[in-house]
Amino acid sequence: MAAMTVHLDVVSAEQSLFSGRVESIQVTGSEGELGVNAGHAPLLTALKPGMVRLVKQFGEEEFIYIAGGTLEVQPNLVTVLADTAVRGEDLDEQAAEAAKRDAEAQMAKGASAELDYNQAAVQLAEAIAQLRIIQQLRKK
Repeated sequence: MAAMTVHLDVVSAEQSLFSGRVESIQVTGSEGELGVNAGHAPLLTALKPGMVRLVKQFGEEEFIYIAGGTLEVQPNLVTVLADTAVRGEDLDEQAAEAAKRDAEAQMAKGASAELDYNQAAVQLAEAIAQLRIIQQLRKK
């Protein structure tokens, strides 16, 4: 028996990264990790920088990095509207490591303004999210 599926669109301002049937999707919402399967109740929530893990029809996994955005769940359609989105296999590990080091250094030296510190914290969260996806891809 085939698993129940729902249509998923993952789009950013630049491009559509995925459009198709999925068995499930996992994202990082503003309040924590969130899983969506076919038949999920309607929902609209903000997304934090992190991983979109989707299980396609027939069980194949795909990972997409998003730098925040919005998740909308409707009865037959799930949409991820991302600020920025990159397929997991297209992430640059060295660039993510460098961004992580830079953000940590900015935070450690006590940024001169609260805004600088907050920007560094956002950069750090984004870099860590990218590195998590790279690690997940290595486990496959």
